[in-house]
Amino acid sequence: MAEAVRENLADTARELEEAVRDVRGYEYAVINDHALFPFKYAGRPRPLDRARLASNASPTRRRMLLGHGPQPQEGLFALSDDLTTEEYEELHETFEALGASTKLVCLFFTADPENGIHAIHWGDAHLEPDRTFTWLYSEQLRVAPQLLE
Repeated sequence: MAEAVRENLADTARELEEAVRDVRGYEYAVINDHALFPFKYAGRPRPLDRARLASNASPTRRRMLLGHGPQPQEGLFALSDDLTTEEYEELHETFEALGASTKLVCLFFTADPENGIHAIHWGDAHLEPDRTFTWLYSEQLRVAPQLLE
């Protein structure tokens, strides 16, 4: 379902003559240097603060969230270059396809095939080391009622 949402956002961006960028075979809508990043965090209604990135999530998703998402809030101490690993540096690299200045706008939602989207939120989500998210800003959007066929 998340793939269908991502594709729909890309198609809508094209209709609006906005940018669509390919990141490793997946197209993302980019509007005013903000890439729209849809993420289904549950298959049933769940509060946004329960959202968590799956342990088997692709490195591409992790890199997009870390490289283009908001920077973490100040920690207890700053990491110097000699304390970071090559893997850490790779995760924080930005995708050239999006452009280094492009920021993510996260679109987190819960949905299932029978009921469609239950809830959708947008905002700035920072991926934490434990795969949870810290929201610097979030807002719940209204979900349009589904039309019966």
